[in-house]
Amino acid sequence: MGAGFSSGLNLYATVATLGLLQRFGVIHLPPALAVVAHPIVLGIAIALYVLEFLADKVPFLDTVWDAVHTFIRPPAAAILAYGAAAAAPTEWRWAAALLAGGVALTSHSAKASTRAAVNTVPEPFSNWALSIGEDLLAVWLTWFTTAHPIATIAIVSALLILCAFLLYYLFRFLRTALKTL
Repeated sequence: MGAGFSSGLNLYATVATLGLLQRFGVIHLPPALAVVAHPIVLGIAIALYVLEFLADKVPFLDTVWDAVHTFIRPPAAAILAYGAAAAAPTEWRWAAALLAGGVALTSHSAKASTRAAVNTVPEPFSNWALSIGEDLLAVWLTWFTTAHPIATIAIVSALLILCAFLLYYLFRFLRTALKTL
């Protein structure tokens, strides 16, 4: 659940964090997922993270980036979960993949909606602060998931409730704004 949530925020930071943790021996990923520590995969993940870091700082470009990644982040989170559950029976691997994909879609939707709302504010600092906060949360949650998997369930559950709250109020605000127009 933790890697699924963080993948919804920033997939490339999640993959790079997992790869670096594996590469430096902090964790030992299942063989099906250990490929994220390969130098090519790690290099691509870091390069794409840098690209996303820069794109997230430009208002409206970040909205386009998030729109495109709606079709990338949830499936990638499902693939990560499927690989992480390599030792489990097939039906549990599929359950993990579906759960992680749904969690990633929820966190991604809350992120994308919040970022679109923040883009209406003319100053750039709130956009930058939100972007850096998302990146830090994605990296921290990925590490925390590997160090404290049980506690992560409680944290991600709380974050999912926050996402539901944000999505409800953002869509309510949007509906009111559209009625006003």
